[in-house]
Amino acid sequence: MSENPQNPAPVYRRILLKLSGEALMGEVGYGIDPQVVDRIAREVKEVHHLGVEVALVVGGGNIFRGIKASAAGMDRASADYMGMLATVMNALALQDALEKHGAFTRVLSAIEMREVAEPFIRRRAIRHLEKGRIVIFAAGIGQPFFTTDSAAALRALEVQADVIMKATRVGGIYTSDPRKNADAVKIEELSHLRVLQDQLAVMDASAVSLCRDNGLPIVVFDMTQAGNIRRAVVGERIGSIVRTE
Repeated sequence: MSENPQNPAPVYRRILLKLSGEALMGEVGYGIDPQVVDRIAREVKEVHHLGVEVALVVGGGNIFRGIKASAAGMDRASADYMGMLATVMNALALQDALEKHGAFTRVLSAIEMREVAEPFIRRRAIRHLEKGRIVIFAAGIGQPFFTTDSAAALRALEVQADVIMKATRVGGIYTSDPRKNADAVKIEELSHLRVLQDQLAVMDASAVSLCRDNGLPIVVFDMTQAGNIRRAVVGERIGSIVRTE
């Protein structure tokens, strides 16, 4: 890895990138936009080429959102399982795009479906990362009532990632939603405790608590701006970072 200031070295050895399902649909309003998935795959491959071990967790909200279906009257557990299956579809789309760019990948699912994905086994996941494969975790944690944020926190800790990088559609963490409130103020650095106390919309409380208890930092940045994954990985001050107080 080069120490050239024009080509800075990564500051993380192993990352877990959390993508929302909505990030994959671009402007199409529903489903998967192949052009958006291709751009994400190119950026992930570029980071991987720097020597960073990359794991991903992807949501399923572009296809099916369990909480929304539950609010409409569906049994919550059934709705959540349907949402987990949506994440597998997104994981396979990411796998296809990454492999078209020459990356070696593995999809590991918390719900067994051996025809399309390997079952999640912690030691196997770590071994894939060590061998230079990009690992995509699908189906959340395989249990209802837990979000993919919680899955991201759990998987990051299980594979001993140095950081969770949460890709969003805004430039970091704000005091309120900047898309709805023009007076919202960006917070560049804060503690897990402040996120919980101020109920800031970063990740759900169980995920943030898990990160806090284990000293795992969270970097939140704008995914819509090209090149931001690499900028975050090499330590540029983009977005916001949550650290242990």
